[in-house]
Amino acid sequence: MADQFTNEPMLDMYLFETSQLIEQLEQAIMSSEKESSFSQDAINVIFRIMHTIKGSSAMMMFHSISTLAHTLEDIFYFLREEKPNNVDCSTLSDFVLEGVDFIKVEVEKIKNGDSPDGNASALLEGLEQFLSSLKKENGIIEKKGKVKKAQKENEPQQYYIAQEKKDEKNYTHAYRGSIFFEDGCEMENLRAYTIVHNLKDLTEEFYYYPDDIISNEDSAEVIKEKGFELFIQIDYNYEQMHQFLMQSSFLKSMELQEITVEEYHLNRKAPEEVEEPTIKMPAVLVKKEKETKEKETIQSGQAQSIISVSVAKLDKLMDLVGEMVISEAMVIQNPDLLGLELSNFQKAAQQLNKITSELQDTVMSIRMVPLAPTFMKMNRIVRDMCKQLGKDVELNIIGEETEVDKNIIEHISDPLMHLVRNSIDHGIEATQDRIEVGKEAKGHLTLEAKNSGSDVLIIVKDDGKGLDKDKILKKAMDADLLFRNPEDMSEREIFHLILLPGFSTKESVSEFSGRGVGMDVVSKNIEEIGGTLSIDSSPGQGTTITLKIPLTLAIIDGMKLKVGNACYTIPIISIKESLRPLKKDLICDPDGNEMLMVRGQCFPIIRLHDFFGVETQITEFTNGIMIIVEMDERTVCVFGDELLGQQQVVVKSLPTYIQKVRKIDGLTGCTLLGDGSISLILDIGGIISHNR
Repeated sequence: MADQFTNEPMLDMYLFETSQLIEQLEQAIMSSEKESSFSQDAINVIFRIMHTIKGSSAMMMFHSISTLAHTLEDIFYFLREEKPNNVDCSTLSDFVLEGVDFIKVEVEKIKNGDSPDGNASALLEGLEQFLSSLKKENGIIEKKGKVKKAQKENEPQQYYIAQEKKDEKNYTHAYRGSIFFEDGCEMENLRAYTIVHNLKDLTEEFYYYPDDIISNEDSAEVIKEKGFELFIQIDYNYEQMHQFLMQSSFLKSMELQEITVEEYHLNRKAPEEVEEPTIKMPAVLVKKEKETKEKETIQSGQAQSIISVSVAKLDKLMDLVGEMVISEAMVIQNPDLLGLELSNFQKAAQQLNKITSELQDTVMSIRMVPLAPTFMKMNRIVRDMCKQLGKDVELNIIGEETEVDKNIIEHISDPLMHLVRNSIDHGIEATQDRIEVGKEAKGHLTLEAKNSGSDVLIIVKDDGKGLDKDKILKKAMDADLLFRNPEDMSEREIFHLILLPGFSTKESVSEFSGRGVGMDVVSKNIEEIGGTLSIDSSPGQGTTITLKIPLTLAIIDGMKLKVGNACYTIPIISIKESLRPLKKDLICDPDGNEMLMVRGQCFPIIRLHDFFGVETQITEFTNGIMIIVEMDERTVCVFGDELLGQQQVVVKSLPTYIQKVRKIDGLTGCTLLGDGSISLILDIGGIISHNR
């Protein structure tokens, strides 16, 4: 059960490492499948990943994951050692990805505090049959009696590669190894236990110091200070033994020496009295070991320059920096200072502002993560959909090194998945259809990210059949979703109809689409983070969907606007310009809606005091201020009393009561001003939609 698992730090480390490894595994499989073969490097990478997951899962007593990883490890061990011909790469990829999915589900169970009780027996049976047939096709006969079976009812069945095991007194080699783990990796004793656990599969003759790595937690400090010492008798030659130990997680350095059997037993009796054993190996191997150690030292030095930090701690740090920004504003803009000549105070305030800004920028940069992992996940979606729909689509990824805030990543993963699936299901035609219209048989889907000022643009572009305006209009009219006369709608406004809830151009509901909820989810998720979405399409040429998202949600540049006794903040990103209108520029349309004429264009006017029910003395347009704002290529004029100036504000979420019980349109959050008062942050997209 979940409550039987070990302490939380160890569990958190396991979950983090396993999640990282299965992502690497998935990408390795996808890359190999594109090449239609598994290179030796790919086989080594996959073997190492499965070996690590097997060991760490066994250490954590997650037997279902450990058994599956062990079976997959067996297959890639066979591929690595025997280098067989005629390997069905597609089938093997399917098996491994199915295993990845199983491990993902089990990991989610563990994160939720449940027991990882999934049953992978069918997958294990398929993997065993695949390995058996692979051996038969390549003329390799399995030796009997070399598959160990679990002795206890609750233990998983263990699978071993068939090897000729020798009598324990006649091992051909003996070694002494000294292992040091990376600084700050923690739980050195458990990492040492992982090595011991994996070593049991290879030999029964070994011992180690400290010998109480499980029963004594203080052994971690001993290992950290003096290293983990291993004495082994085994049939592996030096290179094989060295490679086995190098697969250990968080390895900083490792010394391996070949010793005699006498020295092996002598160390067992009195290790502290024995002199350093003489290295007995060819000179070539000594040189190779020296080069390897130098390489390891360089790699370990690079690894130590990066540490893993909990996202919760970064969130807390961001909150504290936000509070500091607010406190700074409250000090510098204190009403008690009005009218006072305080030159020294102003100098100190400027220095404080400089340091605060630099600290804020540094914290923001720490939270920034590249889009590469999110983009790479789309490879799997494209691969699975192409197999099920019988389409041939190539995914091109551009600008994956672009960075955004960690919280933004979490909000765009689902929208991006919906857009990619829609492009393949709705946009890109079947292979035969593409050939008939003179297109290349293979479809192309491009995923691109690039910086644009304080925003990031994410572009999803396909070379499919494009959007059909007439079909979209007909569907919208049938579903009564039109908000204005079709003749007055621009091409882009027609395309944006697909974002409405319940809209779908799919004739039948499939596994991937047809219920009219996908694009609605995309639109809502992007609006929640203050982003925008635009759609361009050409019939027969394809569709381009552009997401414009902010770099961060925590701190924004805003313009303060006074309305009566209330203060509102408008995100600078949404403002086009501000002006005080003349009477001749104010008009009314036939329906009585107030409009402002600006350089030959008419924009609707929204009175904020009417929108939010605020009392104010300024109701004449010529006495107040107009701010022209834009969102999703829709423009309106917001009317208020006066501008109070620009300020960088820390975004705070609205109370639950306002968010859910008494929901108020047009608000996205709030912030504290320098005088301690609250300013509500306007949701320009919500205001425009409400006005429409």
